[in-house]
Amino acid sequence: MITKALNLILSEINLFIPAVAGSEQVIIGNIAFNEAPDQTQLQNQVVASLVNVEEESTMKNGAFYRKKSNSVEYMEPPVNLNLYLLFSANYDNYTMALDRLSQVIRFFQHRKAFSLSTASVIPPGYDPTDPDDAGVYLTPEFYTLTFEQINHLWGSLGGKQMPFVMYKIRLVTIAQEATSAVGPLIQEIQNVSTSDVDDC
Repeated sequence: MITKALNLILSEINLFIPAVAGSEQVIIGNIAFNEAPDQTQLQNQVVASLVNVEEESTMKNGAFYRKKSNSVEYMEPPVNLNLYLLFSANYDNYTMALDRLSQVIRFFQHRKAFSLSTASVIPPGYDPTDPDDAGVYLTPEFYTLTFEQINHLWGSLGGKQMPFVMYKIRLVTIAQEATSAVGPLIQEIQNVSTSDVDDC
């Protein structure tokens, strides 16, 4: 589901940012491999890298069930994730890098949510008839790092810092369709008072 979420966002952003020589300008890749000799596809691109995954704790608790015609299926609650997505403008031309970075920011400024129903094209891996795919709803949030966090980030990536911006993407849901228990629907509620119990 993480790959699907990134594909949904990148398919839209590549329609927004003008392509050069027919190639996409934003790709999914690990910017930590930027200086590896066999990673030439990361050159002269905006590289989107997943740098952190965080569980959304506010949605962690609570029973998860699904009603059927005459029963209830209980399942483990899904895992809801926030993705921290780093966009690195990896261009030889520094002015071009700043221009592409500005276009990424401009794109997210006018796109506050992503769903399959609002997508310009159906991205790879999605099935519009699948309820899980059809229910995808992602919201990006500009995420500001301190200078100390920036230093740690690029130190862990093992490369030289380049123009970048980070977004926190809410909310990716991962669930395994496995029923943990099945029970009957509650048909009626009986109210037994204390006096009724004493008389018995």
